[in-house]
Amino acid sequence: MNILGISAYYHDSAAALLVDGKIAAAAHEERFTRKKHDSSFPVNAVEFCLGSSGLTLSRLDCVIFYDKPILKFERLLETYYAYAPKGFKSFLSAIPVWVKEKLFLRKLIGDELAQIEAFDKDKLKLLFSEHHLSHAASAFFPSPFDEAAILTVDGVGEWATASISHGKGSGITMLKEMRFPHSLGLLYSAFTYYLGFKVNSGEYKLMGLAPYGRHGSQEVKKYMDSIYTNIIEVKDDGSVWLNQDYFCYATALTMVDDRMWEGLFGFPRRLPEGELQQCHCDLALAIQQITEDVVIKMGKTAATLTGSKNLTMAGGVALNCVANTKLALSGVFDNIWVQPAAGDAGGALGAAYAAYYMYGEGQRTRGAFVNVADDAMQGAYLGPEFSSLDIERTARRYNAPYTYYEDFDTVAEKTAELLSLGNVIGWFQGKMEWGPRSLGNRSIIGDARDTEMQKRLNLKIKFRESFRPFAPSVLFEDLPEYFTTNTASPYMLFIADVVSSRTNPRPNNYNQLTIKEKLYHVRSDLPAITHLDYSARIQSVHKETNPRYHRLISKFKEKTSYGVIVNTSFNVRGEPIVCTPEDAYRCFMRTEMDCLVMGNFIFDKKAQRPWHEERDWKEEFGLD
Repeated sequence: MNILGISAYYHDSAAALLVDGKIAAAAHEERFTRKKHDSSFPVNAVEFCLGSSGLTLSRLDCVIFYDKPILKFERLLETYYAYAPKGFKSFLSAIPVWVKEKLFLRKLIGDELAQIEAFDKDKLKLLFSEHHLSHAASAFFPSPFDEAAILTVDGVGEWATASISHGKGSGITMLKEMRFPHSLGLLYSAFTYYLGFKVNSGEYKLMGLAPYGRHGSQEVKKYMDSIYTNIIEVKDDGSVWLNQDYFCYATALTMVDDRMWEGLFGFPRRLPEGELQQCHCDLALAIQQITEDVVIKMGKTAATLTGSKNLTMAGGVALNCVANTKLALSGVFDNIWVQPAAGDAGGALGAAYAAYYMYGEGQRTRGAFVNVADDAMQGAYLGPEFSSLDIERTARRYNAPYTYYEDFDTVAEKTAELLSLGNVIGWFQGKMEWGPRSLGNRSIIGDARDTEMQKRLNLKIKFRESFRPFAPSVLFEDLPEYFTTNTASPYMLFIADVVSSRTNPRPNNYNQLTIKEKLYHVRSDLPAITHLDYSARIQSVHKETNPRYHRLISKFKEKTSYGVIVNTSFNVRGEPIVCTPEDAYRCFMRTEMDCLVMGNFIFDKKAQRPWHEERDWKEEFGLD
């Protein structure tokens, strides 16, 4: 069976193609259009999926959409009715769009597909999956487990905001769900908004800010008490009740009532790009700790309902790698696997899986559990790849000097040498990653030992907030040498502490230091990737799924004795991760990267011609 899954019209549109149950291709629309979190119909992603597999729309057995618009419309109507006359402005804004377009999504999708190529609409089946079933299917079916509990947590789908299911063989049984307006994802997004970050994209910044909060302090305790007393009630099973007096998302075009929250927490909403103060960090820590507690409670309920020692996760909250790790360390489950595209983009893949196994009656066979990296995701390298000829064309277009090496081993050797000398390198290889993380094919890389690397990457390369941490890419076989874990983490979805033998103690006056002083205290012999709490968001690199990246880090280890480097996404702030050689070269020239390595080509910044653009990239890419 050939099944195309689609997510669109909210944020992070994407397409994924299954061929006889195997992922043939998957990509985010934003990577092609260069619009961050693009919500439009994924024309380019669909064309890529079909083209890379040599298929046409007429050869598909079905197309499936990742949620059910009629159920979502029902939720909107019932919500506006329940809160009337509040929300009238939002009602006038939302309902005409639904009546004109989204209620007739079957026709709209058909028309969009017809723009790609002609096909017989009467013969191509168009299916719709419930939102949280799409998430659940994306979590379970590609996982390494034949049987597992499934936990999905996000903002909201149709009605559900979280769900617990049981996956077994080729089926999924939905067991329990939490419903709108009560939502852990929307709660976290509300704090994301109040602390000055963008909803649906800035949540990971909030998670990164939390370690700057003062653990165990009276200030953090006060904030947590205020949240528990006024905003949220947490049940023993992990379900939450949110006091809607403090929220606006059900009826308005914003998340919260700023004045009520200012009265509750004692400071006004931080404006985007506003100066970060200690109160912001303490509140970030408070909501992060509450989120972790709720996720652990949900996990315990999932274990009780299913009796399983395996857990799979998806939904936007599953991208909170700190909460994932706290759940893993709780001992509730023996094994946890998280879908790398846990957000709405991953719903396209999950919908396709649901159609294959639960509609098309495909049969799933998985061997005994070996390793968390032993899944069906192919390392998440599922997007477009480009030939040497494509790279040469880009070089000619920009009249860009380069050095070409026939042997990749030489490329790895040269790049490792450049890294060891403190150079920042754009690394462009193979297939583009699926999910929000760069995993060594569309990455900016550097030396994790360099005390200036974190500052330089944030301020001179990424042009983003200085507090944001960077992830290590570490050889899987070397994990215990650097971190307090030996469990694979191929998708940057778990954290671990740097081993104590590599760390430096905090100064005696640590709590009196400013945020920037804390940031630039050298915490370990890997300062570029050691966060304030001595943790790191780990990517374990496996020879089986990414031999080139593994070879590069191995060469770096030969030169330095360190089998770990810094890895961040290949983009500037507000820009989607680069997709094509042209995207990579333009990003390289816009920043202070020293070298660009594409395939077997090495571009030295010092050899390039002066770079001029008619339009400043900061105007092209808005704040993220």
